[in-house]
Amino acid sequence: MVCQENRTPGSGAARVNAPVRTLYTGAKIPHIGLGTFGSDHVPGEEIAAAVKDAVSLGYRLIDCASVYGNEAVVGSALREAMAGGVAREELFITSKLWNDMHGEGDVLLSCARTLKDLKLEYLDLYLIHWPFPNYHAPGVGVDSRDPHAVPYIHENYMKTWRQMERLVEAGLVRHIGTSNMTIRKLELLLRDAAIRPAANEMELHPHFQQKELFDYCVRQNIVPIGFCPLGSPNRPERDRTESDTAAMEDPVIKDIAKKHNIHPAAVCLKWAVRRGQIPIPFSTRREHYLSNLLCTTEDPLADEEMEAISGIDKNCRLVKGQVFLWKGAKDWTDLWDS
Repeated sequence: MVCQENRTPGSGAARVNAPVRTLYTGAKIPHIGLGTFGSDHVPGEEIAAAVKDAVSLGYRLIDCASVYGNEAVVGSALREAMAGGVAREELFITSKLWNDMHGEGDVLLSCARTLKDLKLEYLDLYLIHWPFPNYHAPGVGVDSRDPHAVPYIHENYMKTWRQMERLVEAGLVRHIGTSNMTIRKLELLLRDAAIRPAANEMELHPHFQQKELFDYCVRQNIVPIGFCPLGSPNRPERDRTESDTAAMEDPVIKDIAKKHNIHPAAVCLKWAVRRGQIPIPFSTRREHYLSNLLCTTEDPLADEEMEAISGIDKNCRLVKGQVFLWKGAKDWTDLWDS
């Protein structure tokens, strides 16, 4: 895809028109987004400042969630960006329904609160954050458990999905989708849904490529959105285990980075974009999120480099979700139908 760069007045940097992908509805979604998860360790105002500046540089996809606790300040940044000349139609704003709002009537309430906080009339994409109603408070440790936690119950999930469909019918949401799903759960949803999911947000990085689920989504015309595209080195302590591996420290990634004279993080993002998933890296440092954006338009990886990266999959899931386990579950693999 051809990239056009336009000088942004006063920014000192070129505005980058990143490539886009097409959803099954025909709508366009940018091929990279800016994540806003950072509430555990980054002040909301710092994230909001990054959002405003990132939009000025060319970011058009902003990935939000109510549980991040920063949608109100992100909304102020979006309003300022639009007041500065970026049309709402240029932006693609995603948010997510948190686990404690799956009940009847709660989905509309949660979406309305998100729209109010983000200062928007509609969302481009609204996801069910996790397929369980199991709750955890912000900042809890890995041993925290919801005493009311339950395994996946498809009938209950569909009750939540029906409410998501009504948001589309009401014009509050343009597309709906899933997150942290498995093939088995998606098969049931596709069987019963009146409105198909447009995207599935999932952990995707060179050490956790999820080939089977990725290929399934592609076959079903569900766009894969990849969180933790760099291996999430700053993830919360509850998501760290001794067996975790780091994609950016992999010798194959480092060797490719050396050949291209780029940071290993850029290799991870170039791999993601060429593979066909939409990475949503989080950063509040301008040099980082600008570099991330440029990864979509400059110096793509060669076929042999893509093949080399396909061979380093460690099947290392970093965000395991232990805090969502229910009484009687064997371990975190039960969350993923393993």
